[in-house]
Amino acid sequence: MVLPAKKQTRKGKHPMSETQKVIEIEVLRYLPESDQAPHSEVYKVPFTDDMSVLQGAQYIKDNFDGSLTFRWSCRMAICGSCGMMINGIPKLSCETFLRDYYPNRITIEALANFPIEKDLVVDLSGFIEKLESIKPYIIPKEPRTLEQGEYIQSPAQFSQYIQFTSCINCTLCYAACPQVGLNPDFIGPAAIALLHRYNMDSRDGASAERMELVASEEGVYNCSAVGYCSEVCPKHVDPGNAVNISKINAAKDYFLRFLSPKGGSK
Repeated sequence: MVLPAKKQTRKGKHPMSETQKVIEIEVLRYLPESDQAPHSEVYKVPFTDDMSVLQGAQYIKDNFDGSLTFRWSCRMAICGSCGMMINGIPKLSCETFLRDYYPNRITIEALANFPIEKDLVVDLSGFIEKLESIKPYIIPKEPRTLEQGEYIQSPAQFSQYIQFTSCINCTLCYAACPQVGLNPDFIGPAAIALLHRYNMDSRDGASAERMELVASEEGVYNCSAVGYCSEVCPKHVDPGNAVNISKINAAKDYFLRFLSPKGGSK
């Protein structure tokens, strides 16, 4: 990411009370069509202890500059839309609070390792393509008719992958991953965690096909096991663990190919 070229301090439309707590929020601003490089603008935002960073950004948009652009939806850490770099760390802005940074200045930027569309909004098209590539849906082992009923799964079988179903596609793990920054073709932690979720599903029969992607040049062996992806995950999916398990499974599959003419993936 290009370093900010300049900083501007902006004053709000409404006067602040002398007793009101005020925090400085430094925001990365960038419009690729007109700006040669990203730049920073600093806003003095009055806040209460229950205000999130997302609410701080909304205050800036409502009272300072209506052109400020960022994503948000649920405000409850469910939709995954409001991810930002907050003081250099990928976080959901809706569950990160201004009080935890006061009285120091807080910096918010677009998520790292993604092209910036405008201000705090990044282009996620590459991430979506990676998700699509892993076939994130159940491909049944054997087709069943409606008369045959649903696919049966035991609690023990369900427990094999339940942890990896909690991903909200916030892409914080991609902003944290150094390998995504170095190699944009790397499938990345969230997509591999989702791939592992379906490979572990007893109802699915496409693990062999997915394992080809796991072992490809874009697959798990790009991972350098830093583990930061799991640290920043707001839902404790632990994508780093999914990547490591997939490495082991890919290695097993490789050696089993020498023993079985049909390959090792099951």
